[in-house]
Amino acid sequence: MALYKLLLPKMGESVSEATITKWLKQPGDLIDEDDTLLEIATDKVDSEVPSPVKGVLKEHCYTVDQTVQVGEVVAIIEIEGENEEPAIQAQENTAPSATAPEEIIALNIPGVDQLPNVAAEISSSPYENTLRFYSPLVKNIARHEGLSQDELDRIQGTGAEGRVTKEDILTYVTHRDSSSKTPKSIPAEHTNTATESPKIISTAPSHVHTVANGSDEIIEMDRMRRLIADHMVKSVQTSPHVCSFVEADVTNLVLWRNKVKDAYKKREGENITFTPLFIEAISKALKDFPLVNISIDGYNIIKKKNINIGMAAALPNGNLIVPVIKNADQLSLVGLSKSVNDLAQRSRANKLKPDDTQDGTFTFTNIGAFGNIMGTPIINQPQAAILAVGTITKKPAVIETEYGDMIGIRHMMYLSLSYDHRAIDGALGGTFLKRVADYLENWDSNRVI
Repeated sequence: MALYKLLLPKMGESVSEATITKWLKQPGDLIDEDDTLLEIATDKVDSEVPSPVKGVLKEHCYTVDQTVQVGEVVAIIEIEGENEEPAIQAQENTAPSATAPEEIIALNIPGVDQLPNVAAEISSSPYENTLRFYSPLVKNIARHEGLSQDELDRIQGTGAEGRVTKEDILTYVTHRDSSSKTPKSIPAEHTNTATESPKIISTAPSHVHTVANGSDEIIEMDRMRRLIADHMVKSVQTSPHVCSFVEADVTNLVLWRNKVKDAYKKREGENITFTPLFIEAISKALKDFPLVNISIDGYNIIKKKNINIGMAAALPNGNLIVPVIKNADQLSLVGLSKSVNDLAQRSRANKLKPDDTQDGTFTFTNIGAFGNIMGTPIINQPQAAILAVGTITKKPAVIETEYGDMIGIRHMMYLSLSYDHRAIDGALGGTFLKRVADYLENWDSNRVI
């Protein structure tokens, strides 16, 4: 028999490692080709690693919660043959995404030349200046618990090659807390870094369940909810949020969709929802106002060439994920509709690939799906703006005609835009939002799809 070495597959251009969350096959199990061996998680999505061969699983090279670099051997499978097979990487989960050159514009702020290099300070992060390797999960726990670099370096690791595992650091924190009743605080030298995970001051480690009284229930956040929590706090700490609102008469759009939806479903085999219509309008407005399609690095504005629209999607477990429609401005309405439906279905089925959530330049969220009329969404960093649409409702409204003003029943909807006031002022943000509404209000009722 021969031994087949399975490597952690490449999961995208920007993904270099993943954490093992579950082994679905155990040593000694018979494996067919394409059987799922293990589940892994990156910062954004969960994925499955299938076996490309048929055989018997001989060994797990890593345990649950350990972080593995792309290209490292994760499992050894015994297959038919006489010689040891070379290490072979599993099929790549996704094709590499093309990156576009970006234009960098300096923010013209008086007195900036006399200020310290903020961008350089922000880029520095704790737990990086060390020869010892720490997984993102371990570093995240260390930040939350306020561990210094010296404390982290003193922890005895039980993982491969002496690495500190999740259990090692949680055990250390538990013993440390039991010996001191002083609430933990974040070290002063780590309080002004905008790119690291937000600091949480806690009087008990996150894994310890305490109940204030008999009627309360404490539910520990799962991995995705912790990532969302950190990301949202970081965004509020990073960007001064401003929110603008407009109300749009989308009667023509609603009537057009009602007219074409049955024929479209019969022809394409799927529904056409309002989401691709909204995304098309946003893409057009971003081309009109490219300084909304940006990110900020210190005192530089990075103007993005590609228009990649993130689409916030609620998951069945209550969490949230934002898959990205790449080059949305270059897709037809049919292409947008198919991309939206595909990403939504794979989001709900937990089948997204890591690159599906990468490289977004602007985010759209439909809070109207839950009956909400408007909201003030939090910017999805490192983007600079996010647009929300509320529910479409019938209202009496003034209609201007050549014979004078009239009152009619119209389909009305609120749109809201949260934007980063460091680079986007009220004039730009408000004008951009009005342009999106204009595209929706002036929908061509005779458009052929």
